[in-house]
Amino acid sequence: MKSIRNHLSLVIALLSILFSMQIFIIVDRSIDAYKENLANNYAVVIVSQKRLSDEVVLGINKLIASSGELTADSVIERLNSGMDKKNIEFLKLTLPKFYKLKLDHYPTPQEVITLKKDLLKNSSITKIEDFSHNHDTTYKLLLLFKGVVSVFALSIFVVTTLLIFKELRIWQFKHSERMSIMGLFGAPVWLRSAVLFRLSIVDAFIASIFAFGLFSYIATNAWILKQFESIDISVVIFNPIDDFVLLLGVAISLSILLASFIVLGHKEEV
Repeated sequence: MKSIRNHLSLVIALLSILFSMQIFIIVDRSIDAYKENLANNYAVVIVSQKRLSDEVVLGINKLIASSGELTADSVIERLNSGMDKKNIEFLKLTLPKFYKLKLDHYPTPQEVITLKKDLLKNSSITKIEDFSHNHDTTYKLLLLFKGVVSVFALSIFVVTTLLIFKELRIWQFKHSERMSIMGLFGAPVWLRSAVLFRLSIVDAFIASIFAFGLFSYIATNAWILKQFESIDISVVIFNPIDDFVLLLGVAISLSILLASFIVLGHKEEV
């Protein structure tokens, strides 16, 4: 029972690292998906004194994905405040050309500034509405959210790694007598420490299996899927192949690395 508890403590520690790591991956994917969604809804409106062809507009900046001219009727409809038909017809003749630009991806504030400068280099373009205030606020919120999750995941990683290191050190002390006897008979360091590496690899594999089951459940949970639908994004919560291989690789690599540090440290003490 005591041996099971020792294994369980190491498995839980590894599982917490894998959990925080996968949560960060999910958040990163969610932010990318949300950016893509924002990019589809975000547009820059420009005003030009003359008609601009799609080739001219698309050649201004590689960030521009498409260009569409806004009809005079749609513009006047927003401006109309009870004008009579004669004035409306006259306004149609005097109105400049309005274009709605769709972007290739959700831009950073610096990309918006660069885009605006490039657009203004065209002498026909007189005004640009980039909705910079709303854009900057949304972008900063996305970065803040990702930053908070990153700090949280890193904190869990550091603290849990120290706990794993301590747990492996305890296992080394428990087997120190047997390791010393093997050393007296000329056994190499890797053979004396085989039990420690075996423990690390087995528990890393067990933790990865638990993580696989946990995130497979989360990926199919109706309530969680509904939350993503409510913000109109589609995210791969858990890829059974790629994500599992990544989690397993991290768990085994971290366990072997920490075990190696302990073995090397023990060798130096002798």
